[in-house]
Amino acid sequence: MAETAEPIIDYRSAHIPTGQVTLEGTLNLPQEAVAVVLFAHGSGSGRQSPRNWHVANVLNQARLATLLIDLLTPEEEEIDVFTGELRFDIGLLAQRLVTATEWLTQYADTRWLPIGYFGASTGAAAALRVAAQRPDHVGTVVSRGGRPDLAGTTLPLVRAPTLLIVGGNDLQVIELNEEALRLLRCEKDLVIIPGATHLFEEPGALDEVAGLARWWFLRHLTRTV
Repeated sequence: MAETAEPIIDYRSAHIPTGQVTLEGTLNLPQEAVAVVLFAHGSGSGRQSPRNWHVANVLNQARLATLLIDLLTPEEEEIDVFTGELRFDIGLLAQRLVTATEWLTQYADTRWLPIGYFGASTGAAAALRVAAQRPDHVGTVVSRGGRPDLAGTTLPLVRAPTLLIVGGNDLQVIELNEEALRLLRCEKDLVIIPGATHLFEEPGALDEVAGLARWWFLRHLTRTV
């Protein structure tokens, strides 16, 4: 059987106005994309993060478009380094995620694509909160080392299938994810990657995360598997 050719990917800058600021992002758009995944994260891990790009590249090869954005501006990031408050402002992150989602639904080349969220850290909580608020727009959620517990009372309202991925050595985050898993009422799963720490820096750990995410998104956003 002939191997499937890797898709040609178009990399585009995205500028998404919200309130008094503009969110900067990068849209990776494979030819014949079947869905789009919006990356959501808090402070300290932005659209330039090598970890996010590694996962995005794996998704892109499966014809899943990706939008990597900074939910905080550079000025807000500088403030957050000292205060640590903005990364835990789930309401603010969720509101900006809604704006980015609406941008995808209006952009000519993504407006018809199903949307999934890939959340990390506090961005996972924002992703789940928006999934609860906008069930018609959010097809599925994947959380990498996330804090889904911070979505609070909105967790039982989530209808989008949700995959939680945690490192086996990230003990406190495992407990928080197990707590969130109990509250979720949607199709759900928790995968613990043995030997991995919070950032999945161990050899092969991030590859496993990317593979799980790809499988989950294809399963729930397309009819590929």
